[in-house]
Amino acid sequence: MVSQVSTEERDAVGRPLPVFPEPAPLSSHGPARVIAMCNQKGGVGKTTTTINLAAALAEYGRRVLVVDFDPQGAASVGLGVSPHELDRTVYNLLMERDASIHELIRETPVPGLDLLPANIDLSAAEVQLVGEVARESVLSRVLRPVLDDYDVIFVDCQPSLGLLTVNALTAAHGVLIPLACEFFALRGVALLVETIEKVRDRLNPRLHVDGILATMYDPRTLHAREVIHRVNEAFGDTLLHTVIGRTVKFPDATVAAEPITTYAPAHAGAIAYRQLARELVARGDAA
Repeated sequence: MVSQVSTEERDAVGRPLPVFPEPAPLSSHGPARVIAMCNQKGGVGKTTTTINLAAALAEYGRRVLVVDFDPQGAASVGLGVSPHELDRTVYNLLMERDASIHELIRETPVPGLDLLPANIDLSAAEVQLVGEVARESVLSRVLRPVLDDYDVIFVDCQPSLGLLTVNALTAAHGVLIPLACEFFALRGVALLVETIEKVRDRLNPRLHVDGILATMYDPRTLHAREVIHRVNEAFGDTLLHTVIGRTVKFPDATVAAEPITTYAPAHAGAIAYRQLARELVARGDAA
């Protein structure tokens, strides 16, 4: 539940900012809610949000799995795994019927946060899955054995609306859309929402847009303020209250191969991702 609204604090578009309480401890784990981190435009903060939101939820006692579903393997790198040194990844899980997801999942340095890694091999799956029966549902099938082990599973999608992204949307309960506060990023959201609606109609009736997350926000620029107000006008309450500001600390944390919540725990970026975790729990979009 969201606690009472502060009469003084406002979010970036002027809405009253609720006070999101710290989530209560869980007495047990699972079944997981699967959330696809999705935007066909690159460089909008998908992987940064996946890593840091997952780490923030793990801080609050949740068991979280990050599925790296991008052939670039950025989420794997950001959590301390070198993709080029991996013999077996999520690609093997998709393409080999006898592959075990339990053998491929790796623990990360963050307690409660695990990783299913990826590397460039995954790019071949887009072509190879075309001939498969129920090709849109392969990820959903391979995640099934671990749903009861986690509270939240994040799927970090590649920047496209191809078959891998459709797989992620078919497996997901919800979609989180990171949106950089730039005009060109805004233009693609309508196309993404249209794709989500098609997947909901044809493949996954439970699919729900959990929210649009404004990222790379710099309140000093008129452009950023205009973009976030345009998003609010177009999507209303779908725009989350939490906003992620632009800062060099995020790339610094990536170089250090750890989430900002551990790299710079008192930094505004870490505080924002903890608030985002609390907001999602309060909205019922995370355990």
